[in-house]
Formats: sequence, C-alpha cells, structure tokens
Amino acid sequence: MKRRNLLKTIGLVAASSALPRATAATTFPSSPTVSAKRPNILVFLSDDHAQWMQQSYGNSEAHTPNMARIAGNGVRMTNAFTTCPVCSPARASFFTGRVPSQHGIHDWINEPTDASPYATLKNQVLISELMKKAGYHTGLVGKWHCGDDKIPHPGFDYWFSFWKGQYPHVGEQTLSDNGKQITPTGFQSTLFTDRALGFLRDHYKDSRVKEQPFFLYVSYTDTHSPHTGMPDDLVAQYKDATFRDIPKEQFLKVHGTAERPLEAPLKDNEKRRQYYAAASAIDREVGRILDELQSMGVLDDTLVVYTADHGLNCGQHGIWEKGNATVPQNFFEESIRIPCALSWAHGGIQRNLESNLPVNHCDLFQTLLEVADAAPDSQTRQTINSPGRSYLSQLRGEAEVSWGDSVFCEYGNARMLRKNGYKLILRYAYQGISFPHELYDLKADPRETTNLYADTTYSQITKDMSRLLDEFFSTYTVPGHSGLDLEHQPIANTDSPWLRAVQIKSAPGK
Repeated sequence: MKRRNLLKTIGLVAASSALPRATAATTFPSSPTVSAKRPNILVFLSDDHAQWMQQSYGNSEAHTPNMARIAGNGVRMTNAFTTCPVCSPARASFFTGRVPSQHGIHDWINEPTDASPYATLKNQVLISELMKKAGYHTGLVGKWHCGDDKIPHPGFDYWFSFWKGQYPHVGEQTLSDNGKQITPTGFQSTLFTDRALGFLRDHYKDSRVKEQPFFLYVSYTDTHSPHTGMPDDLVAQYKDATFRDIPKEQFLKVHGTAERPLEAPLKDNEKRRQYYAAASAIDREVGRILDELQSMGVLDDTLVVYTADHGLNCGQHGIWEKGNATVPQNFFEESIRIPCALSWAHGGIQRNLESNLPVNHCDLFQTLLEVADAAPDSQTRQTINSPGRSYLSQLRGEAEVSWGDSVFCEYGNARMLRKNGYKLILRYAYQGISFPHELYDLKADPRETTNLYADTTYSQITKDMSRLLDEFFSTYTVPGHSGLDLEHQPIANTDSPWLRAVQIKSAPGK
C-alpha cells in the first residue's frame, strides 16, 4: 500500500494549510527516521483547557502559538477525550492508565479537608514508578490533585506542587518544594516554569543522572476558574475579541439544572477574556520550556505532549465550566474533548499531521510506556488492567490497526458511550435519586438538544450501546471502586453532582 493511502487508513491526514506551522528553528526532517535512543519525555497537562480553546484546533481568536508549534512539529489528535469531565479522576487516569471505576477517584478532591482517603492512590501503579524503574529521571511540577499535593508521590525524584490547594493564580503562593512548605510571590505558572527549567538544567549538570533520559510532567492551572488575575498584557490582546467561536445558546431543561449558568453579557465576556488570556499565559510558559530544550540541543530527542485533564464550557449550552456544571452531571462535547498534540523529531512521528483516532488518557499512558520501553511485567500489567492502547505506531504511520470509534467516559453514577455518531448516557440512582437516560444523534443534533432515548425508533441502538457499556465496565471495574457504588466510598467533596441532586430533590416543594 502506498504511504499516503496507509496514512489515511490509520487515521492520519495532512493538517490544514491554514493551521500554524512550526518555526524554522524547530522543523523536522522531511523523512523522519527512528532513533534507537530512548527519548526524554515532557508532558504538559493543563487544567480545564478545552480542545476548542486552542488556535491549532481552529479557534479564530485564540493566541497559542507554542501549542501550535508542538502540533506543527508532530501529530494533532482531533478526537482526544477525557475519561471523566472533572479534574481528579481524569488526572488519576493519566497517572494509572485506568478509568475511575478502577482507580476509585470519582470527583475532584478537596485536598485541605478530604484528601486522606486518597493520599497516595494507594495500591495503584503510577506511570512515574514505571518510568523510574525503566531508568528515567522523573519530575513533577504543578498540579497533582489525586490526594495531598504536598507530599512527593511514588516514582518521582523531584516534586514541586501545592501545599494547600491551587489558589491564587497570582500573589503569595503556598507551595511544596519536595515536601517542604515555601511561600513565594508571583504568577503561579511562571513559578512553575522556573522550577521546570531548574529541573532540566540540574538534570544535565548532575553526573549521576545526566546520561539518563528524563520524564517531566508539568501541569498549569491558569485556565481553571475563577477566571481572574491573568497578566494585563495578555488580557489586553482580547480587548476587542468577539468570542465568535462560542455558540450563543440557552440552557435546555432536557439537561436538568444549570448549576453554573451564564451570568450577564458584560461579566461573561470579561471571564472569557480571562480564560483566553489564561490559555495564552500557559502558552507563553510552554514556549519558555521548549526554547530551553532547543538551546540545550535536546528538543529533537524529546517527546513533547500537550494535553489537558478535560474540557470547559464558556457559554456553550448556556453554562460555565465542565461536567459538574449541571445536575445531573453532563458529558457535553466541550466538557469531554481535550487537546492532545505530540511531537518527537528523532522518533519518527509524522510532522504537521492530524489523526482522527479516538484516544484518551489511558491510551496516552500506554503510548508513553511504549516510547520509554517501560512496559510493566506481565503480572503488573494484569494488575493494572488498563483499557488503553498505545498509538505510537499510528503516529509514525507504520501500521494498519483496527481501532474502532468507541469512546467510554464516566463521572460518578453516570456512564457514557460515544459511538457511530451517537452518544448514550446511562444514569444510575444515588440514595434513591435518579435521572433519565439519554441518547443523542450527534450527526443530526451536534448541540445535543433532543433526548432520543425513549424514542422507539432508536431502541435497537440504545440496546446495543447499553450492552457495550455494560461489557466494558464489567471488564474495567475494581470491586469497591465502582461509580455505581458511591455510597460506600469516600466523599471527595461535598458538592458532587449526585450529592447536589439529593439536596435539590429533598428541598421543600421538590
């Protein structure tokens, strides 16, 4: 089969010429070859950064050139999804390669009061441990959010995170420097970048580790609410923005209750300016790290990934925020779609292409392990039981693989399957409170306005998709961790959608 046809078969196509290209300083060879040397691995995983809010994904007003630089030098995944549309569960999926009903975290964790049950993702095998075992020098800078950010977690040689929560974005910070509390002042993301650069410089100065490849995880939070405090110069870039890429929509009652509805046009637009500026602020920090690697002469030997934990709504569907913006919890496309771009010059990854393979955090976990030659032994692999698959060969354009188009997602007592242009959401009772199941035809109704679940025309579709959902979770659920058994598990925070549902339904007059 000719190479061009092979690329199309495995889901790789040339990116639009309208998309930003890499700068001359970071262009790749026209015919990339695979180096036998294991690469460094740099993962940017930002907070609440929706796929739609990036210029390389077509946003006409966003200014994120360094993220576009990664996409231009590699492959942009157009169908990348979260495993859960809220912070902690999605991050835990990246670190463990497992879905929430396996790792047991089902909502964002309020660390100051609720972290103890999740202190170390106990009995979980972390990607950091596998990387370290494979000979990598490992570091984490930024948000952990899987229980107690202040303590270094297994497998990490270097740890710089939060001491007592992630706020504020600017001002006096309370951070953990390898388990020691410090209180620097400044923009949080800039402080994180400074520490990431310090890790990189120290790595190549230290005779004990400089011959090892590094694994560095950097997680910024600027794009997380409250959508205030971004640098003035970046906010000014969006002074005249029209936010034309955000549909003007009202919240529909078919989705329950809007817990975070739109506020007022002037206030909403100011929050949007801050959100766009936050993406630009992260982009500027990403550029600092890429430039450092370039100046060190190691960028071509580094696999660079830019992704996020989940998406966000800034008015789409008439709401703000993500999966917990509604009761019951939602799985809107804007909540579940994430950016994911990967580049590696000496690894044979194609340049300036896009892939339509449906992938998630578990697949990225497996891809990074293959890249690092860090696959666990058979017993550990069985223990992890990850539903993810590596897509490295597809990034290289090497093989035809039957991948399918199923996307599974869960959030507490709700589960989603996206397949063949349909989205099925099954909802289960919590403390006797339940909500209707949902089915949407994404081809005819991409804004998810009409619930077709009760329409007998679609009964076979709902039956087949329900069976696939049940089969998936029967394979990928650990006893005691199921999202359908929340009553017997620790409460991550007191504002979870299922807890709010009980409060709403129990209120007088309901």
